[in-house]
Amino acid sequence: MFRDKSLEQVMEHVMEHHYDFDLTYITERIISVFFLPDLEEQRYRRNLQEVASMLKSKHQDKFLLLNLSEKRHDITRLNQKVQDYGWPDLHAPPLDRICAICKAMETWLTSDPSNVVVLHCKGNKGKTGVIVAAYMHYSKISAGADQALTTLAMRKFCEDKVSSSFQPSQKRYIYYFGGLLSGTIKMNSSPLFLHQMLIPSLPNFQTGGGFYPFLKIYQSLQLVYTSALTSWGQSSFPLYVKCYHRRSQAAEREVVFRVQFHTCTVHGAQLWFGKTELDLACTDDRFPPDATVEFIFSNGPEKMKGREYRKNDASIKVDFDTSDPVVRWDSYENFNLHHQDSMESKKQTREEATWPRLNCLCSLSQWVPLWQPDSEAPYSQPAPANHLHQRFQSLFSTH
Repeated sequence: MFRDKSLEQVMEHVMEHHYDFDLTYITERIISVFFLPDLEEQRYRRNLQEVASMLKSKHQDKFLLLNLSEKRHDITRLNQKVQDYGWPDLHAPPLDRICAICKAMETWLTSDPSNVVVLHCKGNKGKTGVIVAAYMHYSKISAGADQALTTLAMRKFCEDKVSSSFQPSQKRYIYYFGGLLSGTIKMNSSPLFLHQMLIPSLPNFQTGGGFYPFLKIYQSLQLVYTSALTSWGQSSFPLYVKCYHRRSQAAEREVVFRVQFHTCTVHGAQLWFGKTELDLACTDDRFPPDATVEFIFSNGPEKMKGREYRKNDASIKVDFDTSDPVVRWDSYENFNLHHQDSMESKKQTREEATWPRLNCLCSLSQWVPLWQPDSEAPYSQPAPANHLHQRFQSLFSTH
């Protein structure tokens, strides 16, 4: 693809100085800027200044920065055209946020042919990949004459740069977004109630065997349920709910698996996930290759007639005391309220660090919207681009 001289100079400057960031022109008007998650704070700020200088030298004030990571004051100081859309690392963003980002990109790019969009990410590259892949679907709805080349460039970026960084839930949400736009996924607007979670095959997370699982369910980063702590030995019987392993010899916990899904896509009483569809577990050798997780739903809070609910084996002991700080700790509390470089956030980080190893764990167990508004009918035809944002906002703004 054609690159003018000034752009070539910018890229040569990046290559020569070995900066701690990856700046990629996905297309001539969509730019990715990626920083490693563990980059030291002062080095990050220096590199951020370099990025801002490069972008201003090439694009003047014609670039809009979409921040896909935690809010930061220093980003806004370097460029006033910043919009924050961050969500936790290694997770899929809510569907309404994906649509809002795509709408922001479309609005900015169509308002001036000189405008460019910069996708900023400090963390896992999968975040950028989710948005680029989603924008491929979104932009097809209002495709112009040059859309084929743009789509090809975005697809190449996803395949070459970020495909290996995707978590299964991120892939799932890309599939949701594309399917809802095209009409291949029909919307389920009925309320759903989660009754059981079944896991026939469980891993051994203790040195001598055994497993102490508990579950957390989140809705839009808000904790809505914490299960009891269960002691499981060598038994192969199914367990209702599981996600964390609570280490028995220390005040620590470890994420066993994580899965995100949206009940608008559920059309039935059962939803099943294999190992390859579970975040973290998909690459964990301790998790059995034939492991599955099954969710049992109904349209009401009452038990379903004619269904026999499975029970734990008698050898499984359940501790219903959820006052244990390791069990109660919520890793998403105030995520959207603080700036990463503020004094409050640094204080919170120091306090979290007093829990052994907890500050380095990705702890979302389930991100499960348990109900849906019934004000919208299922998709039947692809919606025009100028109606997509409003439609998605009305469907998902409460989740």
